[in-house]
Amino acid sequence: MRIGYRTIKTAIGTPISISVAQLLGVSNFVSAGILTILCIQPSRKRSVLSAWHRFLACVTASLFSIIFFELIGYHPIVVGIMLLFFIPTTVLLKVTPGIATSSVIILNLYGAEGISRSFLFDQFLLIIVGIGTGLLVNLYMPSLDKQLKQKQTELERNFQLILREIALYIRNKNEDWDGKELTKSEELIQEAMNLVSLDKENHLLRTEHPYHDYFVMRSKQFECLQKMLPLVSRLPKTDAISVQVADFFDKLSDAVHPGNTAILYLDELSKLRNTFDQEELPETREAFITRANLFRLLHEIEDYLLLKEKFKQSDVSARIRVKKRPE
Repeated sequence: MRIGYRTIKTAIGTPISISVAQLLGVSNFVSAGILTILCIQPSRKRSVLSAWHRFLACVTASLFSIIFFELIGYHPIVVGIMLLFFIPTTVLLKVTPGIATSSVIILNLYGAEGISRSFLFDQFLLIIVGIGTGLLVNLYMPSLDKQLKQKQTELERNFQLILREIALYIRNKNEDWDGKELTKSEELIQEAMNLVSLDKENHLLRTEHPYHDYFVMRSKQFECLQKMLPLVSRLPKTDAISVQVADFFDKLSDAVHPGNTAILYLDELSKLRNTFDQEELPETREAFITRANLFRLLHEIEDYLLLKEKFKQSDVSARIRVKKRPE
C-alpha cells in the first residue's frame, strides 16, 4: 500500500492546526483540523483558490448565521431554511468548494445559541488557523520532472517498437505483433499531459511548461502513426521501393529521441521521393495500389517528421527568448 503526499500532508497539517487553535484558546478547536483536511489540494494553484473560496464562504456563512439565527431563532428548521438561501449564494459568488468548510462554522455558531462579537472573533481565528495551515502545508509540492522524464523515455521506446514493427511488416508481412505499444502509447500521452497540467498548477507564476509542447508534439506524431498502419496493411506487394521505405522506417526507429534529427530524415525522405518519381508507372492494378499507398505513406512520414522539426524550432526560439530576458 502506497501513501501519497496528500495523505502525509493531511496527517501533518491536521494535528498542527488543532494544536495552534488550542494554544490560541479557540473554542471548537477540533474544527480547525476539519478545515485543514478540507483544504489539502493536489496542487499549489488549487490550494490557493481553495483557501480563498473557503475563506469567503466562511465569512458569508457567518453573516447568514447572524441574520437567520439571531432574527428567526436557533432551531434545526432555521438551519435548513438558511441553507436554502446560503448555497445558491455560494453558487452566485462561485465559491461552492467552500460549502463543506462553511458548514462547520454554521454549526458552531448554531451550537453556541448566541452570537457575540467575541465568539465571532473566535470563529474567525478558527477559520484563519484551519485554512491557513492547510495552505502552508500545501505550499510544498514534489517535483514531477522525474515522472515526466520516465514517461518520455517509455513513450519514445514504444515509438521505436512501432516503427520497427511497421518496417518488419512491409518486408515480410510479419503479423506476430499484438499492437500493445499503441494502446500503451495512448495511455502514456494522456498520463503525461495530466502530469504536465498538475505541474503547471504547482508553479503559480509560470504559464509555460518545458514538457507541454513535447507531449503535444508526440501526441500529433502518434496520430500520424495511427494513419500509417492501415496504409501499411494494404500494401499487397513488396517491391524495391517498399523495401527502401522499410529501411527508412528502421532508421526512424533508431532516431526516436529528444534531439533534433528530423531535418536529416526530411532530406533523406526527399531523395526517396525522387527515386519514387523516377520509377516507371505501374502496369497492374496491384502495383498501382502498392504505389498509391506508398505515396500516401510517404506523406504521413513527412507530416511525422515536420512535427518534430517544428517542435525543435519553437524550442530553440523559446530558449533564445529566455536568454534575452533582462535580469
